[in-house]
Amino acid sequence: MSDDERTARAALSRLFEPQDAAALALVQAAGAQDALRIACGQLAAGPELEREITEILEESGSGSSWSGLAGALQRWAPRIPDLAPERDLATMRRLGGRIIIPSDELWPRQLADLGLQEPVCLWWRGVEQELPPAAKAIALVGSRDSTSYGASVTGDLAYSLAQRGFTVVSGGAYGIDAHAHRAALAGGTGALPTIAVMAGGVDRFYPAGNEDLLRAVADHGAVLAEVPPGSAPTRYRFLQRNRLIAALASVTVVVEARWRSGALNTAHHAESLGRAVGAVPGSIHSANSAGCHRLLREGGAVCVTDATEIAELASPSGEALPPDKAGRTQVHDGLTLEDLILLDALPLRTTSSVEKLAVVGGLSVESVRAGLGRLGLLGLAESRHGGWKRSGKAT
Repeated sequence: MSDDERTARAALSRLFEPQDAAALALVQAAGAQDALRIACGQLAAGPELEREITEILEESGSGSSWSGLAGALQRWAPRIPDLAPERDLATMRRLGGRIIIPSDELWPRQLADLGLQEPVCLWWRGVEQELPPAAKAIALVGSRDSTSYGASVTGDLAYSLAQRGFTVVSGGAYGIDAHAHRAALAGGTGALPTIAVMAGGVDRFYPAGNEDLLRAVADHGAVLAEVPPGSAPTRYRFLQRNRLIAALASVTVVVEARWRSGALNTAHHAESLGRAVGAVPGSIHSANSAGCHRLLREGGAVCVTDATEIAELASPSGEALPPDKAGRTQVHDGLTLEDLILLDALPLRTTSSVEKLAVVGGLSVESVRAGLGRLGLLGLAESRHGGWKRSGKAT
């Protein structure tokens, strides 16, 4: 992709607010470079383009607030004088960071699940390395005013997940976010133990009290934002960045959350994307667990209490289990109850006759013969000298 495309997307990230549906539809319809020219008044948009934008918005369910391109152009106009993408790109180079766009190899492909709401670019501060796929990333989120219980649980979960090779994704805030990043850095065995997704520009670590922590995240993991350097972390942007946290991970776990909490917003984004949501139960007397219990009661979340349960949500059946358990799960998959009884009756070293297997298993001779045929085809049983035994695959 040309530098012009990269520069255009850098400019668009300053011109448009995150999740501006009309802006993203314009980029999808016209491409980044022409979208920038149209937004800046350098290129006229014909009626066909406006119809295409309308169709994109209607397909994405965002058409109700669309009043036409003229209104959107007026909304974007005040920011045009502030566009200086070359300056923003130079700032990132000075910080040792970069901008990535959807055509880059480093772009996290799971963000495509956001559809129209996929960001135009990501500003990235940290070591250049491949970001993990969704299956290897877990989001841990929760209250900024976390309790000692929440801090302890988050530390245990993040450390254990990082030890298993998962990347812990969170928002860099005080409370649960900070505990998640800190424990993931301590327990990480992979190349990217944790990712912090910021609501403001990555040139300034926010909140200031977490500067040392976020600097460590940048040194050993990644700090990401969809807004350019110098952007302030507004309330709106906090809510919008939550969709990125949810999209980057296969599972979003809410450790502690009040009845109305930004962490619940992240969980709802995850649910809308078809991602798994977990909630950690707490005391019924704790306001900081009220949001978690709400998620569990309303059926939007699965109760999780340790890293193993979270890993099981992130992986297809059996993949998150230890090797010996995973192997047994795969071997027995699809067997009938009679087949399992017969498999248990088969000796490991010596052979046994059909008649004896019928007695040991409490099965008819006909059922044993049919079952041995099925187990033999699966490689779980083998015939030797007129008798049968369990094969090495079944042990």
